[in-house]
Amino acid sequence: MSSQNQPLDGRDTRWTTHRVQRRRQLVEAAIKAIRKHGATVGMDEIAATASTSKTVIYRHLGDRLGLYLAVCEAVDSLILKDFDIALTSGVDPHDPTALLSTDPHEVLVAVIDSYLSLVEDDPELYRFVIRRPLVDVPPEADPVAGLTDAIAGRLSDIFAAALSAAGRDTAPATTWGHALVGYVREAADRWLADPQRAPRAAVVQHLAEFASVGLTGVLGTPAPHQSRTSITHPSDLRTTNDRSST
Repeated sequence: MSSQNQPLDGRDTRWTTHRVQRRRQLVEAAIKAIRKHGATVGMDEIAATASTSKTVIYRHLGDRLGLYLAVCEAVDSLILKDFDIALTSGVDPHDPTALLSTDPHEVLVAVIDSYLSLVEDDPELYRFVIRRPLVDVPPEADPVAGLTDAIAGRLSDIFAAALSAAGRDTAPATTWGHALVGYVREAADRWLADPQRAPRAAVVQHLAEFASVGLTGVLGTPAPHQSRTSITHPSDLRTTNDRSST
């Protein structure tokens, strides 16, 4: 009988389970050490926090790059989970058109706040992931780029659905998705570096307002009946354009 058809030995299964659990414990210890010692934390400090040796960390996580990627994987999953919750808050997840009837400004507030919350609550962990301390990451394995693509992809789908509902070309959706991620990330980096930074809620509103209505909207004078942060739904754009052309 070939080895491929042989059942797994119980000891193999237990060892695999042990390695998964041990890896998770070491990643949690690394995150704890980053929070305590900062983004430039050393392997000795991580090993001390895990109450183990660097040899054990290397065995389960690999070198410094392996550690970095493992931490990023854990952080990315948390960010995406919070992002998806924010994106669909109060919306039926089984209805693909539900987000189109939601105030886009409120959606933007929710998703931007979910990102800035991580920055505010875990600044050193955020710096560790974004700045790639002491690590050279191959482009194809860059977890930051992967996270950006994942978030931008979700936003692009929403933009494409809104454009399609308005009878417009969906081509800009991908560009808009990536642009919004870059816009928020750059603002978040600058906000984090400011020792006298404004309250998170204020920054979230500023970013959401500009993303909602653009420069013309934030600098223009709103009509008496119009909220300063209200925006035109994509489904209204075609009707507005049709009226202006007649």
